[in-house]
Amino acid sequence: MWMPQQIPALASKLQALGFTGDAGAFADLTGYPMGAIVSLGGCSASFVSADGLIVTNHHCVQSSLQYNSTTARNLMEQGFLAKTRADELWNGPGSRVFVTISVRDVTADIMGKLDPELSDRARFDAVEKRVKDLTAACEKGSLRCTISSFFEGKKWFEISQLEIQDVRLVYAPAAGIGNFGGEVDNWQWPRHTGDFSFYRAYVSPAGKAVVYSKENVPYKPKHWLRVSPKGTNPGDLVFVAGYPGRTARLSNYAEVKQTVEWSLPRIVKRNTDQIALLEKLAKEDQETAIRIATRLRGLHNSLTKTKGVIEGMNKGGLLAVREAHEKSLLAWIDADPKRKADYGDVLPALNALVADRARTRERDALLTEVCSGSGSVMGSAQTIYRFSCERAKNDMDRDPEFQERNWSRIREAQDRLQRSLDVTADRVLMRYSLAAVAKLPASQRIDVLDHEIGLAAGMSEADAGKAIDAYLGKLLAGTQLYQKDIRLACLDKSTAELLAANDTVIKLTAVLYPLTEAIRAKAKERSGTTYRLGPRYAEALLAQSGGAVSPDANGTLRVAYGQFMGVPARDGLLYLPQTEKTSDARPFNTPQAVLAAIKALRAGKMTPYLDPKLNDVPVNFLSTVDTTGGNSGSATLNCKGELVGLLFDGTYDTVASDYRFDPLRTRSIHVDTRYMLWTMAEVDGATNLLNEIIGLHRPADTP
Repeated sequence: MWMPQQIPALASKLQALGFTGDAGAFADLTGYPMGAIVSLGGCSASFVSADGLIVTNHHCVQSSLQYNSTTARNLMEQGFLAKTRADELWNGPGSRVFVTISVRDVTADIMGKLDPELSDRARFDAVEKRVKDLTAACEKGSLRCTISSFFEGKKWFEISQLEIQDVRLVYAPAAGIGNFGGEVDNWQWPRHTGDFSFYRAYVSPAGKAVVYSKENVPYKPKHWLRVSPKGTNPGDLVFVAGYPGRTARLSNYAEVKQTVEWSLPRIVKRNTDQIALLEKLAKEDQETAIRIATRLRGLHNSLTKTKGVIEGMNKGGLLAVREAHEKSLLAWIDADPKRKADYGDVLPALNALVADRARTRERDALLTEVCSGSGSVMGSAQTIYRFSCERAKNDMDRDPEFQERNWSRIREAQDRLQRSLDVTADRVLMRYSLAAVAKLPASQRIDVLDHEIGLAAGMSEADAGKAIDAYLGKLLAGTQLYQKDIRLACLDKSTAELLAANDTVIKLTAVLYPLTEAIRAKAKERSGTTYRLGPRYAEALLAQSGGAVSPDANGTLRVAYGQFMGVPARDGLLYLPQTEKTSDARPFNTPQAVLAAIKALRAGKMTPYLDPKLNDVPVNFLSTVDTTGGNSGSATLNCKGELVGLLFDGTYDTVASDYRFDPLRTRSIHVDTRYMLWTMAEVDGATNLLNEIIGLHRPADTP
């Protein structure tokens, strides 16, 4: 997952794979094709028309489908198609499109001339202030700026993005297409999922990025991708451009070992339990099912991937490979007196940091879980209370999350929360978390919760359960935060005014606040330690490797390249790069319109989207490109810069590449543009969109 500016240096490798284009084009973020690649703030996407039409994955638009769904009109199941611009649905508050327009090296501004005698906390504060200052100077007009670190803090870059705030849902196929195979096929190959959907970006009539308004008009991007009706074929070179989230390939072995042996198994256990609790609720009430749908899907997705990572790191031997690599690094350092002087103290100090965090890891994780549950009333209260405390400070002294540049986002999140907040779900998940709190050993007790609920070390599970049930009954009955207007009004209140309202959830948040602040303070001190050690650790890794190295993914724009390729035969299995499958049993419930279109195709109906070698319309294909979470919706490009697919998943047996890249076995899964276009034409009748994306392209957009 290379930074775009690294691609020109890889020109010879690309040429060996058959690339005849200009590798330098990838470094030009305002040109074609990179100027068409955008972020949705969690997923990737790209412009595909002159009128701001955006293509991404179906699973990336679930929150928009949920926001606009009711029990009578469940868009998450039925799908949606706007036949006209007027029919396009606002995604709701908080939806964004980010167009990267510049990347600038600011390493000297962030890390230069830092006093080496600074304490780790003082170092963190100094870096944070420099980041705030640069961010404030960068953000002009509609720009959103981020200062991101690369190579463990060795390099820092300022990323400037146009922030488009009015985003609307245009088209999403039915779940039987967009989520075909459901959790059974998730992270699996063979795969047959039409994981594609469309948004449109809107701006003011003057071309300014503004909040939603009926008077807004489609955004006019400088560049948009040509969508290829011919797709790509086995052996072809392909590129993926998008915004991968996080990898940990440069992390030290102790960090990865703790993740594999503690963090990931914990995720498996807790996600499994929470899925069971939420699925039971979903079966009991349709409205609750809609409210918790995206949370459930996220838990399932994380669970399956985490299991794959554990298997790959342990059974696949990648953890042992990581250990061997670090031992070779230590030997390389020890073999030279200068290297030992420069780097000899780094790994022991990093290992000590991991050990320090492990001492209270379960206690801290549970406290964070109770206070900040995603989509919960406690999470809302945490935001509201912290906001009141931070707002009393000068803006440059506030936590970055609560600076004035984020106030509109905070308000939008509390507004949007109304479509997913559910008191029944909160009750069962809080009970689950508090039951784990009750089991903490005496040395790790959360005294405030013990006092509030009536818990004690060694209490029987039955007695703890009774105390928790009684407490939750009073806690949830005494809050008004399930009402949107109340939550939004709370954002305008001081800390004293919030406490005076006597809301039970706010009061609990307040008494837990000193503990959560202590955890955040300790995290800042540890970050200051990594600012001191990380750059030297990365420097040693880079010096030892002696070649081009891509930095860990960190949510910034990246380019990966590879070949359209299956997996060689092993253990009696051969993964072909293209497959097909239909059924009428959930989760393989193919819509009747698809079956009818397939029948017509089999009967000889002509289509321009046929693969001549397969004599069929391909659905998905495999490639060797390097991707991870956040890459969902990324444009898959051929050597001409044409869109031939959308990246949407990895394979279960290679997801451990997040921690140790396997260049031989790693595969990523893409939806083929031919299936996307065929579905639009023959299944859903999206002729208005077909005309828009396959129609006229400006000559200037020629790659």
